[in-house]
Amino acid sequence: MAASSVNPFLSDSDEESERKSRKIKEVGAPGPPTPAAHVHSLPLSPQQEAGYGYSGGGARETAAGLPLGAEPPRVPLDTIAAQLLRDQYILTALEFHTELQEAGRELPRLRDYFSNPGNFERHTSTPPKDLAPAPGQLNRAGSISTLDSLEFARYSDDGNRETDERVAVLEFELRKAKETIQSLRANLTQAAAFTESDVPLQERKNYKSSPEIQEAVKPLEKRALNFLVNEYLLKINYKLTSITFSDENDDQDFELWDDVGLNIPKPPDLLQMYREYGSHATSSKEMKDVAIGVEPNELQVLQNVEELATLQQPQLEQAKIVQKLQDQLSVLNNEKTSLATQIRQFKSEIEALKQQNFAAVAATTDSTMLPPVTTEQVPQNRPIDSGEYLDIRSFESCSEEKEISTSCPIDTNTSATSLAVTSVTVTTLTPHKKETELATVRSQSAREPVQFDKPNRTLSPAFHQALLSFCRMATDSRLGAEVSRIADSEQCVMLMLGRCLPHIVPNVLLAKREELIPLILCTACLHPEPKERDQLLHILFNLIKRPDDEQRQMILTGCVAFARHVGPTRVEAELLPQCWEQINHKYPERRLLVAEACGALAPYLPKEIRSSLVLSMLQQMLTEDKADLVREAVIKSLGIIMAYIDDPDKYLQGFELQMSALNDPSERVINATHQVFLPAFAAWTTELGKLQSHLIPTLLSNIEKILRDGEHGLDEHKLHLHLSAMQSLIPPLFALVLKNAPFASKAKLQGEVPQIEVTRFPRPASPLQDVATIIGSREQLSVLLQLYDNQLEHEGTTGWENLLWVVNQLLPHLIETVGKINVTSTSCVHDFSRYFWRLCRTFGKIFTNTKVKPQFQEILRLSEEAVDVSATAGNGVLTKATVPIYATGVLTCYNQEEDRKLLVGFLEDVMTTLSLSHAPLDSLKASFVELGANPAYHELLLTVLWYGVVHTSALVRCTAARMFELLVKGVNETLVAQRVVPALITLSSDPEISVRIATVPAFGTIMETVTQRELLERVKMQLASFLEDPQYHDQHSLHMEIIKTFGRVGPNAEPRFRDEFVLPNLHKLAISNNQQAVDTKRLDIAIQLFEAYSALSCCFISEELMVCHFLPGLKCLRIDMEHLSPEHEVILSSMIKECELKVENRSVQEPQSSMSIAASLVSEDTKTRFLNKMGQLSTSGAMLANVFQRKK
Repeated sequence: MAASSVNPFLSDSDEESERKSRKIKEVGAPGPPTPAAHVHSLPLSPQQEAGYGYSGGGARETAAGLPLGAEPPRVPLDTIAAQLLRDQYILTALEFHTELQEAGRELPRLRDYFSNPGNFERHTSTPPKDLAPAPGQLNRAGSISTLDSLEFARYSDDGNRETDERVAVLEFELRKAKETIQSLRANLTQAAAFTESDVPLQERKNYKSSPEIQEAVKPLEKRALNFLVNEYLLKINYKLTSITFSDENDDQDFELWDDVGLNIPKPPDLLQMYREYGSHATSSKEMKDVAIGVEPNELQVLQNVEELATLQQPQLEQAKIVQKLQDQLSVLNNEKTSLATQIRQFKSEIEALKQQNFAAVAATTDSTMLPPVTTEQVPQNRPIDSGEYLDIRSFESCSEEKEISTSCPIDTNTSATSLAVTSVTVTTLTPHKKETELATVRSQSAREPVQFDKPNRTLSPAFHQALLSFCRMATDSRLGAEVSRIADSEQCVMLMLGRCLPHIVPNVLLAKREELIPLILCTACLHPEPKERDQLLHILFNLIKRPDDEQRQMILTGCVAFARHVGPTRVEAELLPQCWEQINHKYPERRLLVAEACGALAPYLPKEIRSSLVLSMLQQMLTEDKADLVREAVIKSLGIIMAYIDDPDKYLQGFELQMSALNDPSERVINATHQVFLPAFAAWTTELGKLQSHLIPTLLSNIEKILRDGEHGLDEHKLHLHLSAMQSLIPPLFALVLKNAPFASKAKLQGEVPQIEVTRFPRPASPLQDVATIIGSREQLSVLLQLYDNQLEHEGTTGWENLLWVVNQLLPHLIETVGKINVTSTSCVHDFSRYFWRLCRTFGKIFTNTKVKPQFQEILRLSEEAVDVSATAGNGVLTKATVPIYATGVLTCYNQEEDRKLLVGFLEDVMTTLSLSHAPLDSLKASFVELGANPAYHELLLTVLWYGVVHTSALVRCTAARMFELLVKGVNETLVAQRVVPALITLSSDPEISVRIATVPAFGTIMETVTQRELLERVKMQLASFLEDPQYHDQHSLHMEIIKTFGRVGPNAEPRFRDEFVLPNLHKLAISNNQQAVDTKRLDIAIQLFEAYSALSCCFISEELMVCHFLPGLKCLRIDMEHLSPEHEVILSSMIKECELKVENRSVQEPQSSMSIAASLVSEDTKTRFLNKMGQLSTSGAMLANVFQRKK
């Protein structure tokens, strides 16, 4: 690269003049072309283009010398890049650079240019005239400080928008500059602080005497080595290792050498340094600054003084920063020296006072002086290392110095006297022997030098030292240094633990790491350095990768002990940040630990933090965490937080959290809400006076909204959640009523307190829902209950506002809501029934009899006069859900004789009233279904039905017969045989045909559920009498009911009953229906027969039954359908063909195998084909016609 290289900062005019001068030279110096011209006239490969990096001018000359008609040479890529940079086409050059990078053909010129921030900072100042960009250039990129700030999406052809963009770019530049300054300050501070003066004297001696012992790595050296190592890993394609290495050094930017140090040139790579290691010489030419990749001979000498000042400005600023830091360092060193001097003075004064004290005590005692012994003592005024440490490495050296008149003179007699006096003094103060010995040992170790016997020898100290050097002691390593120093105070122990624990923890088995928890916590509590405490707590929370339940309990126990010891300020400053760091940890066990820690630490935090930071953390985890266990722990911690919040403004936030928890998809979270969060939140709501004014009314309003929205489809799950929440609020509501009762001031524990009955309250879902726990104690609750019952029975509710709210607002609202429920919704009826049952049991029997029952009875209007048909014909309340909820939720609360009589009477009245008024029986059926689920009420329900069996009205008897169908499934067979079947047989002989017909479904249910053969025979005989008795031949309704019952119970009934009774009788009914003259009746029977045959077609049917009854019945039915329903006739024809084909196939295969025809009919292939076709059944006639077609 000579004069022909391209300068990127030449203007067009300069280039034109340079091109003219070259052309003149070429014309003026004619001659044959050089051989090089032929070489460069060929197109270059990408590698060659990169290799010829800066020979653009040569290529141009070669192109000029080509013969006419020859193909022009390829212009090198570097020449294009230089042209773009010279003409200031920055964006085009950047796009060119990006495309080359993607193609794997990166140019050094472009890479160095765009990686140098100085190339972009130069645009911010006023350039010289010869470097000014030409008009029309992209001047918007002039204020870009780094490549990171290039925001190409902003630049368009719509206009410059220079003002707004300029502001944004300047803000970004300012932020980048501040970050760079901060990073430089940190690097320079560390480099300046880590000097040789900070290295202990002994370590420096070791460095000099032992070359193999390296000095500690300086921060700047560490960053440089990290950069080179990462560069080497990338070069040899160890990408995963490089990524891991980058993650472990997240405080360093491996993309830019300037991050290591702006004023430091980049050394050669690791491979080159290794190859040149033998010579230990590195050429200064190899140490180059690659931050700016433009060759010196490609740039013109800068003529403008202003440009030079701009380039030198960063170096001047750095020099100022370095000088300022050095000044600060010197001030701090001076201050450190003065403080160390003061400490030494104070210690000497303390030692002098101690010796005076000891001498005074010794003068008053008769203790004998110890005989002088030739001893070797460890000096008392020893060097201090990290507080107060004894260094065994200095024992020998100190003893040698003493023998040669050194600076450690200590009187042995004085020492012995002090020791004796100390022992005597402690003994007189401490009567216990063990405490005396312990105190003596502590006194010796804290105040007295340790004495060693000196041998009576004449060996030289040098010989001693050389001889002792054969004792192998590893005092040069970190661990050896720790082992060689013995702490003599609690603070020194804490400092030692703080240094050693980070090295111990990684080497302990994961299954045993919880054994380190006490050690870590004690050290974190007592360590004087905040940074070390933070590191230890970080180790604690990261001690176990995925802590199990027991390990989490240990960590939480330690956190609570730590919080009790250090107080709320340090808990907030040291423990909470550890929780915040792991709130989004990838392991759910860690997040679970955070959720549990928030609740465990709640009592020990400042109240402002509880209701702000901790509450926000838990709210975030509740809404974002996907693990059910974590959200469950969050709910429990929220419950604890609710007990410590005293800011009323947080009530609405708590209410939102409650509703969010109730709508959680996890059953675990919902259970935790009912057991922990709701009781705690209700307690706070009670204190705020919002339980009756907001919380319960809001839930009731939500229930009403759900019922209104459920006209087209009730959300039963959502309704269940709200009613469960209402149930959880009953205990705090009753506790509020007791606490604010007129007799509350009289409730005092005096004398013997009566015991509360075990069954007085429903079993609570958790201890927090126990009324005794809410009140305070069972004794206090017993006294209040006694006064409560007395007040209700004798004095009423006058002046009792909380109870009046329940009676006058809550109950009427609930009863009105109950009337809006769809009575056919079994789950909805059950939930409301459970709510009223728990409400009545909690508030007591007197309250139920005097306040709840009258309100229901007033709405239902059940009395002796109300039984009259004319009076009850328009009573629609009896058809609503009010009846089953009153019967199952209120009347079943107490199970005494009078209560059972009241329930029986109510059900009898409802059954009579509904029957006589021809009203729907849904409410009565719902009552029987709900009560029938409990075997304790089976006898009671049978009593009610027997009342209907013997009633004078046929309508009532008919209703009783239909109710037996609901009751049979849950009643044991003994009751069925003794009570149900006799009652049904009685009704089957009733004078009224409607009553007899009503017994058929109940008989069918018995055939489906009972296994006793005697019962089945009795039922079979009764049904046979209905079919064979001539008086029933024309009973269309009876035949309809029997066929419907056969279709319902046939597939589930005993096979013998189905084969011997159901199929033959269906065949007979099909034959008789062919002779029916009335088309409507004939069609009704035919449709019921079609449904029955469709249900029975999936059952196993023997060949004999198939030929004798099933196929003939289908053919009779097809005759009816030909005239009445052609669509059904097509399906029946397909069914008949399929059955006939099966019979024929089995008959042909019978001689070839021993398998019976009956068994072959139910082979897997046949069953699969038939069920598949049945699954394709559709109401469309076109589809139905092809269901049973044979596959071709």
